[in-house]
Amino acid sequence: MTATYHIVAARPDDLHHIPAIELAAAQLLKGHAPDAILAEVTSDQMLRDAQQAGRLWVALAERTPVGFAHVELLEPNVAHLHELDVHPDHGRRGLGTRLVEHVCSWAAAQGFVGVTLTTFRDVPWNMPFYVRLGFEIVPPADLSPALHAVVADETRRGLDPMRRVVMRRPSP
Repeated sequence: MTATYHIVAARPDDLHHIPAIELAAAQLLKGHAPDAILAEVTSDQMLRDAQQAGRLWVALAERTPVGFAHVELLEPNVAHLHELDVHPDHGRRGLGTRLVEHVCSWAAAQGFVGVTLTTFRDVPWNMPFYVRLGFEIVPPADLSPALHAVVADETRRGLDPMRRVVMRRPSP
């Protein structure tokens, strides 16, 4: 039987599923990211805040979350895709694309000029995925103070800034 998938605003009962999705999806980056990064999960408080503010969406297989997109507001006019994960058991079915498109549509409807994110430059399925969805590399000289802070935080946590890239997709 094939699951029916839906993208919906996260409900409070969905939040306890997200850490397991994050940890499972992180295993796809084994060998590309430090083990400490692969063991990270978003804090309960951060998820609750995003859910209550309407900045957290889940991909449901029937009624169970199997993926999610979490947006942070780091700047007044740009939404930042803080985290996007799909459980590998439900991968390669377009859920990541649907979640990103949902976030971008939401951002445009909210009046944001675009969506930013950071991702791996050299992992074959990361940057090319976002390029296919209309994201472009933001040159380091054009990074806002908020995006510089994101890169600095990633570096502090052990990610090599030379392997990371900041990307932006303008709203239509």
